[in-house]
Amino acid sequence: MDAVSTGGEARYDARGLVELDEVIPKISEIDGRRATLDAETLTTRRINLELRWLLYEQGVREVTVLNPGARHSLGAGILTRCRITFEGSLGYFACGIIDGPEVHITGRVGWSACENMMSGVVRIEGNAGSLMGAALRGGDVVVKGQVGARTGIDQKGGTIIVLGSAGSMTGFMMQRGRQIICGDAGPGLGDSMYDGTIYVGGSVASLGIDCVPGEWTEADTELIGRKFAIYELGPPPEFKKFVCGKKLYNYDNLEPSERKLVL
Repeated sequence: MDAVSTGGEARYDARGLVELDEVIPKISEIDGRRATLDAETLTTRRINLELRWLLYEQGVREVTVLNPGARHSLGAGILTRCRITFEGSLGYFACGIIDGPEVHITGRVGWSACENMMSGVVRIEGNAGSLMGAALRGGDVVVKGQVGARTGIDQKGGTIIVLGSAGSMTGFMMQRGRQIICGDAGPGLGDSMYDGTIYVGGSVASLGIDCVPGEWTEADTELIGRKFAIYELGPPPEFKKFVCGKKLYNYDNLEPSERKLVL
């Protein structure tokens, strides 16, 4: 690969697509098992390298990241129990494929935050972009603002809690898990979902294919109350429950054009 240097700092391939520099900055202020990292002058790769160095090699269990600058892919791939606070906003793919951390983001996040998250907790004080919680497998994600379209697309587990409203096609192709939307939901809610539960406190623009109202049970009341108590969200609103109608579980072996020929 034809790599170039940029003023002795981060190195990239000739097309500018891959950051090659693997030098750990080691600039954090460490106090026992806590550390503070000022990321203002660092690239994405160096911020993530510093985080891994702190958590995996220095025994730090709690990190505060200052000035994240809405950079993309921060906090991705952290696979240990720890606490991380980002003082500010993050860009696309924030905290993806994590397993264990408790993350607090004081600002907002871009597309696909918490994608493929396995376990842990992510709390977002602001809004989240589209595809938040895509393919979520476990853990809890709490968004105190609004979320964009296709929240929890292909969700396989875990719980997504949104205090505001959600965009179109929320819960698209949902396979398992729970979504708790305190505000309104856009058109196509739960489209093509196969399992899981969606709770909506506001109005629903329209239901997607095979998404139907569900019967409320004591287990639903317990779940909502427990989650709101854990994250100190106050009294929950009155929710409506939506589940899969199971009409898409069986498919015709023939294409529409073939069925016409048979008939």
